[in-house]
Amino acid sequence: MDHTAEKQLMRFEDLHTEHVEWFSTLDFAKSEMGILEQRLEQIAQRNNKPEVMAQVEHFQNQFIRQREVIDELRHAVNEHEQFLQKEATERPETITHRRFGDHAVLREQMTTFSKLLGELRAEFQGWATQWM
Repeated sequence: MDHTAEKQLMRFEDLHTEHVEWFSTLDFAKSEMGILEQRLEQIAQRNNKPEVMAQVEHFQNQFIRQREVIDELRHAVNEHEQFLQKEATERPETITHRRFGDHAVLREQMTTFSKLLGELRAEFQGWATQWM
């Protein structure tokens, strides 16, 4: 990953803070996936109608994909954080003055992830209320 390709430059502290926030967001999302999966399992146990089971399978697939995306994003954020930490270790005297390439692509991916997760959550909750 080329960390200098983006045009906008940012401070180390700002990038690091954003990484910490993203790790927290991803951890929460992973935890939420577990809760949604439990709820889905409860619905599946109570209702074995074909139309319900089709939706159960749909949501199972969506939750699996969200877990994959969480892992992919966590890896990407971790990679950028490791780059920053290496720079901080190797050049501690310049860390407060130096600017680093923005991680705009990663920020956009996190924004998209949050939006899509919110849509999935709303879709699931709307469906789940019919069958709980």
